[in-house]
Amino acid sequence: MQRQGKAKTPRRPCHKKTSNTDKDPVGVYCRIRPLGADDGECCVEMISNTTIQLHPPDGLKANRKGDFKETQYSFKKVFGIQTTQKELFEDVAKPLIEDLIQCKNGLLFTYGVTGSGKTFTMTGSPGQGGLLPRSLDMLFNSISPYQAKRYVFKPDDKNGLEIQSQVDALLERQKRENMQSVPKTPLSRQKADPEFADMISPEQACKYDNVDEDSSYSVFVSYIEIYNNYIYDLLEDAPFDPIRPKTPQSKILREDQNHNMYVAGCIEVEVKSTEEAFEVFWKGQKKRRIANTQLNRESSRSHSVFIVKLVQAPLDADGDHILQDKNQVNVSQLCLVDLAGSERTSRTRAEGNRLREAGNINQSLMTLRTCIEVLRENQMCGTNKMVPYRDSKVTHLFKNYFDGEGKVRMIVCVNPKADDYDETMLVMRFAEMTQEVEVARPVDRAIYALPAGRRHRNQAFKEELSRRLEERGGPSNADDPALMNQLIDGLPALPACELLDATDDQTLPRLVEVLERRHRIRQMMTKQFNKTAITLKSMLQDFDSNFSAKENFIHDQRGKLSEKDKVISSQKTELERLENKSKMLEYKIDILQKTTNIYEEDKRSLQQELETREQRLHRELSEKKRMEQRMHGMVADTKHKWEKECERRVNAKQLEMQNQLWVKDEKLKQLKAIVTESSNGSAGGGPTERPDKPQRPSRERDRPVTQRSASPSPMPTAPPVHQRHRRSHSTGGEKWVDHTPSTNLELDTVMQPIIPNAIKVSAPSEKALAKCHKYVLTHQELASDGEIHTKLIKGDVFKTRGGGQAVQFTDIETLKQECPTASSSRKRRSGSGGTDDQENRVPVASSSHVYQKRRKP
Repeated sequence: MQRQGKAKTPRRPCHKKTSNTDKDPVGVYCRIRPLGADDGECCVEMISNTTIQLHPPDGLKANRKGDFKETQYSFKKVFGIQTTQKELFEDVAKPLIEDLIQCKNGLLFTYGVTGSGKTFTMTGSPGQGGLLPRSLDMLFNSISPYQAKRYVFKPDDKNGLEIQSQVDALLERQKRENMQSVPKTPLSRQKADPEFADMISPEQACKYDNVDEDSSYSVFVSYIEIYNNYIYDLLEDAPFDPIRPKTPQSKILREDQNHNMYVAGCIEVEVKSTEEAFEVFWKGQKKRRIANTQLNRESSRSHSVFIVKLVQAPLDADGDHILQDKNQVNVSQLCLVDLAGSERTSRTRAEGNRLREAGNINQSLMTLRTCIEVLRENQMCGTNKMVPYRDSKVTHLFKNYFDGEGKVRMIVCVNPKADDYDETMLVMRFAEMTQEVEVARPVDRAIYALPAGRRHRNQAFKEELSRRLEERGGPSNADDPALMNQLIDGLPALPACELLDATDDQTLPRLVEVLERRHRIRQMMTKQFNKTAITLKSMLQDFDSNFSAKENFIHDQRGKLSEKDKVISSQKTELERLENKSKMLEYKIDILQKTTNIYEEDKRSLQQELETREQRLHRELSEKKRMEQRMHGMVADTKHKWEKECERRVNAKQLEMQNQLWVKDEKLKQLKAIVTESSNGSAGGGPTERPDKPQRPSRERDRPVTQRSASPSPMPTAPPVHQRHRRSHSTGGEKWVDHTPSTNLELDTVMQPIIPNAIKVSAPSEKALAKCHKYVLTHQELASDGEIHTKLIKGDVFKTRGGGQAVQFTDIETLKQECPTASSSRKRRSGSGGTDDQENRVPVASSSHVYQKRRKP
C-alpha cells in the first residue's frame, strides 16, 4: 500500500528482500458505509476505485505547525456507498469459492471500528444477502449434481475424515432417521427464519462451471465464536435448565498431524443445500453474544468464525462408487470471519462486563496488528523474529493461513463520520501494513491417475440398460393386426362371390352355406371362449381366494416377522451394549493388567534396589566398624603421644617459669639493695644497721628446691637511681596506638606505663592504625591470688594487599600488683618506721617477653 499526500512520515530504511514469485500479497479491500441520518460531517472521500482520502474534522485540521493535513490510502479496490452486495461478492469472495472447489484454502475477514458495517457485509439483510449466504449459494449451485450421499464421509474428531461404505452409510442414515422420528422441539422442525428466507434472488444466483464431474463432494460447516479470548461452539446443544443454567464449555486449539490448527471437539454438520447450511448458521447466530452500546445498537462482543469445509473424493474406475482410498480425499476449507470492532471506552462509557469485553477485543486486535507487523518486518528486512501467534486465540487459529496454507483477504469497513476519524486513522495504518505482507502461494494437489468421463459413461450405461429391460418385459398389444389375420385364417374360406345373372341359383346358396358354416364355427368358438372364460374366471376366483389367504398369511407372518425384528433389534442392541461393555471391561482389564505388570516391575526393581541398598548398608556398617576400630586405635595412639608431649611441655614450662621467677627474685633483690642504699645515704650518709624485717613470703617454699646457678650480686658501688616511675619497654621513636579498653580499672600505683607519641583509643580503628607503626593493648585480668595483673600486648602494624591494616603481635609485658596482708602491715606500721611501710606499698612490676618462636628450656 502506498500512502500519498502532503504529510508523509518517512520510514526507517531497511534492506528489502527480493520479491518471490511464489508469494502473493494479502488482498486488502475497502468498503465505505453511507452516512447515517444523524451523522454530520464526512471525513472520508473516494478519489478513485483504488484510493480514498481522509479529511480531518474541523477541530483537528490544524496540527502542531498549523498547516492543513490530508492523507491518502490505496487499496486493491475501493467500494463506495453505491456498491451492491453482489458486486462486492463478485470481486472479493467469488475467487475464494472457485479456489475452494479447486481444493485450495481461503481466509476472508472483515476489520474496522465498531458500527462500520462489518456484520452487514458478512451476513447481509433480506434482499441484500452478504458474502456468507452468497458463498454458500454459489458452492451448492456448483456441486449439487455431484454430491455424495449423507454419512459417506464421517469426521474423525482429529481434523480428518473417514470414508464409509455404501452399506455403512445406509445404516447410519437409517439410524439418524429413526432418531429424528422421535418428536423434537418445534425449533428443530421449523423452517429458516423468514427474515433471512429471501437473502438471494434467483436471478442473482451464480455457479462455477469448471467442476470435476468425476468426483463426489460433501460440505461440512461449523460455527464458533471467540469471546474474552475463549473459544465456544455455537452449534453445541446445551441442555436447558431454567433453575440452574450451565455455562457453555470452552474449547481448546490443537494441531493435527499435518500441523494445521483446529478446534478440538467442535461440531461439524453435513449440509446438502444452501437453505440447510444457512439454517445451521442462523441457529448459531442466535447464540452469538451481542450487546447495545452507545455507538452501536447491536454491537458484536465476540469474533465469529464460520468454517465451510469441502470434501472431495474421486470415483472408482467404473464411475459408480467413491474410491475407498483415504489418501485420495482432498479437504479444503474457507473461513469467514467477522471480527468485533475496536472501540474506545471513553466514547462507549462501558462498565462491568462491557468494559471487560472491550478490553479483550482491543487486546486481540492489538495482537493481530503485532503479528502482521512482525511478518512484514521479517519479510522486508530479512529478520527472523518469532511471530507471537499464541498471544491470542484469533491469531493462533489462523496461523497456518499466514504461513502459506491459502489465500488471505481482508475487507476494511469504514464509517465516514467525523467522530470515528481517530479510530479510522489507526485502521488505515493497519491496512497499509497488512497489504505489504506476502503469503506463500498454496501448492496444487496431486491429480489421481484415473480416466476422465467415468460418471458420464456410467449414466449412459444405466439408461441403455433400463431401455432394453423395458423392451424385453413390456406388456403385449391386443390389437396387433398379425394376430387378427391369424385368427381369420382359421375360419373356412369364402367361395367366389361373382354374380353374372340375377337368376343365378348356385352362387348365392354356396355363399349362404359357407356363411352358415362360419357362423356355426364362430358360435362354437364363442361357446368355447365363454366356457374357457368361465373356467378361467373360476380359476381366477380360486386364485384370488388363495391369494387373499396367502396375503393374510403373509401379513400375519410379516407381523410376526416385525415382532421378531423388534426382538432381534432389541437383542442386537443388548448384544451391542454387552459387546461394548465387554470391550470396555476387556480394555479396563488390559489397562489393569498393564498397570499390574508395571507395578510388578516397579516392585521387582524396588526389591532389587532394596537388596542392593541393604548390601551396601551392610558393607558400610562393616566398613564403619573397621573405621571405628582404626579410629579408636589411632585416638589411643594419638592420646598417648599427646600425653607424653603435654607432659614434656609442662615440664619445660615449669622449668621456664622457675627461671623467670628466679630472674624476678634477683631483680627484686637488686631493687631492694638500691632502695636501701639510697635511703641510708640520705639519712646519715653512712651505713646503719636496720632491724631485721620479717621475711617476705616466697613461692619457693611451696615448690621443691631446685639447684640454680649463682647470680652475681649487685654492685654496691653503683650510684643510686631515684626513679619516680618505671619506663615501659614500649618507649622509642615510633608512633604507637595505645588501646585501653573502657572496662579497665584505674590503679593508683606509683609506677605506671608511659608511652610517648601514642594515640589513645578505646577501640581499634583503621584510621588510627594507618597513622602508627606500633600497637599496644592494655589487658587486665584477675589472678588466682586475688590480685589484678595488667598485660601489655605489643605488636607491629603493617599494610595488607587489600589496602587495609594488620597487626602482628611480638611481645607481652606483664605488670603485677602485690599487697602484703593486713596483719603484717599493722606490725610493720607499729614496730617499724614509715620507710618499711612505704617499701611494701611499692608495686612490683615484672616483665616477660614472649616471641613467636618458642625457645627450648
